[in-house]
Amino acid sequence: MARPREFDPDHVIEKAMQVFWRHGYEEASLPDLLTGMGLTRGSLYKAFKDKKSLFLLVLNRYELEAVDNAVVMLADENVPDGRARITGLFRGLVDKVMQGDHRGCLLCTAAAGSAANDPDIAQAVQGGLVKMQRGFLHALGDSPSLSGLEEAKRLRLADTLLTQYIGLRMLARSQLPLGILDHAVQAVDDILEGAAG
Repeated sequence: MARPREFDPDHVIEKAMQVFWRHGYEEASLPDLLTGMGLTRGSLYKAFKDKKSLFLLVLNRYELEAVDNAVVMLADENVPDGRARITGLFRGLVDKVMQGDHRGCLLCTAAAGSAANDPDIAQAVQGGLVKMQRGFLHALGDSPSLSGLEEAKRLRLADTLLTQYIGLRMLARSQLPLGILDHAVQAVDDILEGAAG
């Protein structure tokens, strides 16, 4: 009879996510993961096979928690203007940094590192970023001042917002002065204002 696991896999994946989020994929060492997850080497390999398999599980969890929450915010009908949802999302990112959260975005960090050269990791990262792009597209379509844009222009604007989002999340890790992040959020509003004509 197989011996039951002595840990909750969901709980240790959450702990692994914090380690990868803090260090990045490449820099998260096996000792970092073992300490952070509270596992032995044997337990980690038996449960998760290898570092890459564990990271893919972490990216999936991050997408379900962080990315899906952002997409829900971009579709929030309680805020009738999609443009306000977009600026609210960006403002919320800066507020988190002001509260001391300098982790940035796990997907963005993975996209910027050599881990993105792995096809499976690249596919997971791209899946999350495409979700964000679609969230921006949805919000733009819900904005009275922007919904009249032709489809190609709205797509370009969504792509621009995605690049701003990625850049802002990366800047959060850099611990640059908060004024720079504030300017980035103001620039998003300027971009939306310019698109609205």
